[in-house]
Amino acid sequence: MYSSRTTRRTLPTNAALGLTSPTATADLESLGWLNEHSLDILWALSGAGDVDLALNTAVRLKSALGEDYDALDRAIRKDPAIRVRLLSLIGGSTALGDHLVAHPELWSELADEAPTFSEMMQAMLGSVEATPEGIEGDPANPYLSTAGTYRAAITGPEAQTALKNTYRTLLMRIAAHDLAGTYPESPRRAGQPTVPFRKVVGELSDLADAALTAALSVAVAQVFKDKPMEGRLAVIAMGKCGARELNYISDVDVIFVSEPADTKITRLAGEFIRIGSQCFFEVDAALRPEGKRGVLVRTLESHVAYYTRWAHTWEFQALLKARPMTGDRALGDAYIESLSPMVWTASERESFVEDVQAMRSRVLDNVPAELRERELKLGRGGLRDVEFAVQLLQLVHGRSDDALRVTNTIDALEALIEGGYVGREDGYHFIEAYEFLRLLEHRLQLQRVKRTHMMPDLADDVALRWLARTSGVREGELGAEYRAVLRQISQLHAKLFFRPLLNSVVNLDVGTLRLSPDAAQRQLAALGYVFPGRAYEHLSALASGGSRKAKIQAMLLPTLMEWLSRTSDPDAGLLNYRKLSEECEERQWFLRLLRDEGIVGQRLMKILGNSPYVSQLIIDTPETLKLLGDGASGPKLVNPHPETVSKSLVAAACRKTNPDAAIAVARGLRRAELARIAAADLLGMMDVKEVCRSLSLVWDAVLEAALRAEIAASDEPLATITVIGMGRLGGAELGYGSDADVMFVCDPLPGVDETDAVKWSIGVCDRMRRRLSKPSKDPSLEVDLGLRPEGRSGPVVRTLESYRAYYERWGETWEIQALLRAAVVAGSPELGQRFIDMINPLRYPEEGVGEDVVREVRRMKARVDNERLPRGADRNTHTKLGRGALTDIEWTVQLLTLMHSDVEQLHTPSTLEALDVIRDQAIIRPQQAETLKVAWLAATRARNALVLVKGKRTDQLPSPGSQLATVAAAAGWDHANYQEFLENYLKLTRKARAVVDEVFWGSSGFELGPMG
Repeated sequence: MYSSRTTRRTLPTNAALGLTSPTATADLESLGWLNEHSLDILWALSGAGDVDLALNTAVRLKSALGEDYDALDRAIRKDPAIRVRLLSLIGGSTALGDHLVAHPELWSELADEAPTFSEMMQAMLGSVEATPEGIEGDPANPYLSTAGTYRAAITGPEAQTALKNTYRTLLMRIAAHDLAGTYPESPRRAGQPTVPFRKVVGELSDLADAALTAALSVAVAQVFKDKPMEGRLAVIAMGKCGARELNYISDVDVIFVSEPADTKITRLAGEFIRIGSQCFFEVDAALRPEGKRGVLVRTLESHVAYYTRWAHTWEFQALLKARPMTGDRALGDAYIESLSPMVWTASERESFVEDVQAMRSRVLDNVPAELRERELKLGRGGLRDVEFAVQLLQLVHGRSDDALRVTNTIDALEALIEGGYVGREDGYHFIEAYEFLRLLEHRLQLQRVKRTHMMPDLADDVALRWLARTSGVREGELGAEYRAVLRQISQLHAKLFFRPLLNSVVNLDVGTLRLSPDAAQRQLAALGYVFPGRAYEHLSALASGGSRKAKIQAMLLPTLMEWLSRTSDPDAGLLNYRKLSEECEERQWFLRLLRDEGIVGQRLMKILGNSPYVSQLIIDTPETLKLLGDGASGPKLVNPHPETVSKSLVAAACRKTNPDAAIAVARGLRRAELARIAAADLLGMMDVKEVCRSLSLVWDAVLEAALRAEIAASDEPLATITVIGMGRLGGAELGYGSDADVMFVCDPLPGVDETDAVKWSIGVCDRMRRRLSKPSKDPSLEVDLGLRPEGRSGPVVRTLESYRAYYERWGETWEIQALLRAAVVAGSPELGQRFIDMINPLRYPEEGVGEDVVREVRRMKARVDNERLPRGADRNTHTKLGRGALTDIEWTVQLLTLMHSDVEQLHTPSTLEALDVIRDQAIIRPQQAETLKVAWLAATRARNALVLVKGKRTDQLPSPGSQLATVAAAAGWDHANYQEFLENYLKLTRKARAVVDEVFWGSSGFELGPMG
């Protein structure tokens, strides 16, 4: 408790400050901060990444300072800069806080600005009393020479201790400024970083240079003792250090060049690695020629010979970031001058793009799948994706553009933007995304001053809260922002300007950059095209030549290809666009529509690159393109009255007297309607329920038109016929790949013998089925009679009385259950209603069904589960028969309907409508009903997406990879985040299965009955 009533009113509570430690009040009192004169300190403390850690370290620091604490206390009260730097440091880094406690006098250095390169060089070399070796230094400041090597006066363990402490102190000063740059401006609002990212990584790189220069000075003294150094050694920095974009804790990659490459110089290089690795960070020479198997030190001549004859593509890619770091600068400059020309011709190698892509794939494959989202550096959408893409473009275009020959990733991105190789807006978004991930990486490394690139578990709120606070991100928003950045970066390869590609196949101004065919294909490969040669052929076919259409294509294609690159399969999309363009060769409105209505092109590319099924429908019915635009009342694809389309289809088909001609008309109109529905679905303009209803109405219309055509073409009618839809057709919940499950009912006309009427009806229905099922380029039209009495061995058509007699005498439980989804879909509405009236008492008994029926339904479901799943199918991801998928949910709804058939609202063939009733009537817990509904919609959408991608009915989601990415895109997800799509599907079906286990199977003692 606080010490006085005034204090309690004035000071914030521990909870308000974010303190959870039971000793917090006592600690504040011991520091003298628990009073109204310390509000600035308390509010600053509340902004620390880990408030308890900051307070605990402050208490330890006071104890270490003893009587000198008063000076620190006065300083943090008087100077906001010292206050924020200190509290941000000790609340953001356990290790650097420990270093400050171990050396408490260093707090005063937090008043200074971040150390300069000169200051760091002087401090590091001064810690071992190093002086220039073999040259005359500046007597006033002997630590500024960059032309040669130094020799330390202090060696051995004493030197290593001095180097470690000095390095850690300089690192602490840099970190204090960096952490203060993302410190909250108030307890409620996070500020933006005030220390630029590039400044921080530059300072860390300068510190590495200074530290390793000092390490080399100690190595010189220890290897050559009191004798002058023999030979010359240059240390070439590679990787992030070479590019001056180093992390807080990172391997520093180096290559050694010497004259001569003898035993003594090799020993010097080895001692340099040992000292640097023990005192600062891992010094790694694995990027040298032949890697770890190669000799540690080579002469310049030997390096040149190796890279000329044997180097792999990745080694030239690594040389992009080479920079003389320390040692003999003249030799280092000669190394860069000799090898640089080879770097900029590496893209001419035959397997260049494949090698670069294979290297990136290997890196990603080495990351465990469960960690790829959390791996900042190597995961999908991580830092390596940016760096590889930038380096690939540098190597492709740097041959002819000297402005791209820079080492730093951000500098290179800016040069690519300026040169037009990357879109300006996209490029700067990538820079922001890259800097954001690097900021998170830095904060994670600072916490314990350990090398790490691993994000905390995104479900760990405590860890994310600390990371957000130290990074200047609003609490609670870090997880979402991080995922958004990963999605953005994962599309980097596809976010590049396509204009240079088109320039290579069209005649443009002399001053316009043109790529050779080979370079254009390399860039297409870099942009994600699996078959760049074919893609280049498509571009050439579309845009080459001097015709007006070719010129319009050349104008449109850069934008169209940019949109296309965002899809799951750009290769297929470009091929589909070429086919569509050829199909529309004589349609003058086609290119004009794409030119004048940008939204049409954008929507079209999304369709062509994500769904072969819809693409073919549009190629077959190009007039659908006119629906891709927007009208006065919204997207033209969305028809608020699909029943009108169905009536038009029936009317148009019935104008034909020949059944084949009538069905051909019906097919064509169905194709156009399928194209409209599927395009609207793929573009997110129709929800699952609306898609299924629209597809069902199309089937109803086709059956109506086909039946009318057959009756009209036959001899004098002997009966009326009605078509009863079953299964998903009866429930108006068809998917793209669903067959039409039906039963045919006939009623003899007055004076007609029943046998003759049935025979005539069977002939009509059989002919109709055969005509509908004839092979064609359209999606199949299979009419399935498997649910009729006696199954496939029963008659195709029965009279109403025959159905009544069968169901009353021999109808099995499964047949009564199947009737739950029966509805009239075509033919005589009067006869259809009589059939419905006849079966209602059977499927909806007044008092529900007994326990014997419940047991029988469960027994049948157990057989389905054990016998129907295809061999090799994955029960977790089978959308129909899988765990918590469609069959589980539909059987559960049907069992509940049978048991509660006294609830009149349940008398519906629709699964979704029945679930709404089950929820509203509290037949099961409302949340359980909602869980089943959400899972049914997700499984139906996934099943529809499989058809949109594969063009045929299938129920099994593919394994993670490119196929699943395409399915995810068709289901409305970003294809780059197909793993999220899969995880969401598994989560929803897992929850649904838990409900099925409890409700359908009666686990946990749950009683199926009304709930109070």
